Amino acid sequence: MSQTDPEASHSRPHGDGEAEDWRLLAGLALGCLVFGLTGFVGELLAWSPVVTIPLFVFAYFCGGYDAAIDSFETVRKGKLDVHFLMLAVAVGAALVGAWREGALLLFLFSASGAMEAFAMHRTRGEIDSLLQGAPKFAHVVEGDTVRVLDVDALEIGMIVRVTDGEAIPADIQITRGESACDESNLSGEAVPVSKQIGDTVFSGTINVGGVFEGMVLRPANQSSLQKVIALIRDAQEMKAPSQRFSDRFGGAYMWIVLSLCAVMFLIWWLGFGLAPVFDVGEERSAFYRSMTLLVVMSPCALVLSVPTAILSAIATGARRGVLFRGGGAAVEMLAAVDIVAMDKTGTLTTGDLRLAEVIVFLGTETAARETAVSLAALSEHPLSRAIQKQAVLWAVKPKEITDVHAIPGQGITAERKGSPVFLGKMSLVPPELFRGVPSVAERDSSHAEVWVAGDGVLACFKFSDEIRDSAREMVRVLHKSGVKTVMLTGDRAEAAVAMQNASGVHEFRAGLLPPEKLDVIQELKANGAHRVAMIGDGVNDAPCLAAADVGVAIGPEGRTQHWNKPMSSS
Repeated sequence: MSQTDPEASHSRPHGDGEAEDWRLLAGLALGCLVFGLTGFVGELLAWSPVVTIPLFVFAYFCGGYDAAIDSFETVRKGKLDVHFLMLAVAVGAALVGAWREGALLLFLFSASGAMEAFAMHRTRGEIDSLLQGAPKFAHVVEGDTVRVLDVDALEIGMIVRVTDGEAIPADIQITRGESACDESNLSGEAVPVSKQIGDTVFSGTINVGGVFEGMVLRPANQSSLQKVIALIRDAQEMKAPSQRFSDRFGGAYMWIVLSLCAVMFLIWWLGFGLAPVFDVGEERSAFYRSMTLLVVMSPCALVLSVPTAILSAIATGARRGVLFRGGGAAVEMLAAVDIVAMDKTGTLTTGDLRLAEVIVFLGTETAARETAVSLAALSEHPLSRAIQKQAVLWAVKPKEITDVHAIPGQGITAERKGSPVFLGKMSLVPPELFRGVPSVAERDSSHAEVWVAGDGVLACFKFSDEIRDSAREMVRVLHKSGVKTVMLTGDRAEAAVAMQNASGVHEFRAGLLPPEKLDVIQELKANGAHRVAMIGDGVNDAPCLAAADVGVAIGPEGRTQHWNKPMSSS
């Protein structure tokens, strides 16, 4: 009936020719509109039927082309669907002289099909872009030599060298060296995770601490990043079809309409003695009356009203910075959502580490700032970059530093004016520098911290991932509407507790990897008890966005995009 629902529309798959498919459908819909309008104008201007009817015929061809192909495929399988009914109604309208009504119906049908195909094309492109962003090459160590090898050629047991700032080419186990890895794109963890000999580092994460070597654990096509992409596709496949009115009753209604029209044709012909096909004087034939009944019983009201309401909602959302993908089913599904799950890093928070507190144990804060800025200028670690940003606010410029050494997974050591200085983890600071210092207070583990020591200074800089300005209000409005909120994060439980207190969400699940987040979504949806929306921003959230009834992706500058699922061909 209404083709605003992706599941109620084109049944054949949109494969590799998907991009061309939506362009073809859009062109056909445009042709239907142009020819139909021209025919309508011709009728208003009293053009000859010799001119207007061919125009409507062209409009019918453009608007019904795709539906005819779909109907042909289903008829070959011994089935009839809503496409067949639409074509029958359009033909019936033409036979009773209602050409323009039939053309309008086919235009709405073909236009909604083109929009669906375009949405699916965009969604598939975004999933494929995850693969394009994966590492392409690896540095393989063979004795005393290192050669560059295509990632797809990596084999289990090969030794790979990863330098500072390089993406991990495959899942590997560290055999030499130490470092830290930015795993935010997979786990959502805002702070880089220390990695030592024996630890596993995952494909697609970023080495931010130094140089290390590791043994390939599995081929690149079986890596963690590939599994995330597979989860996205699997989550979409496990979705049940949308059960809107037009789907539930479309097939049955079609048979009722066609059967009733056939029965009434026989009654008017055999029971009332009307002419079977051609009119006799002013008396309409049984066939004419049957076709009139078919047009009257057609789902034109749904075809006209549903797209209008959906497009109005989509346009209103666009004006407010919300972009809907996958047609209007997301608009309908949002009304039924009673649980909203959301990621923490980059969703509830800005994803930008900010200075929360400076605790000075020796010296002055000014001296601690100078030493920290001087050492941070020599590192690309996320915490060092956070200090570099603070340097602008402090108006502190780096001082001369000599004899610099980067210690993977720990921090930086150097000399300033002949005295050793340190920037990094607490374990990097020599124990003797704590002597004579009042006991270090118990530290809040919900914050990322970096220590600066030496040259008469000992201080701890604590950083937090700031909550978005709109997050608290969003959570408050959801609670007021009776919607339960659940935060899903790969961060530590301490950080999750702090964010729960700051945002007001009902509950949280911490320390989750992408498959575990997906399990939570499935748990919330179990047995159809709840309708779940998922809000996220990163690759690690993509499987959950696909599995949820409605996925809400945070776009550039905080703008949102609603992903309606299921989408059968994406």
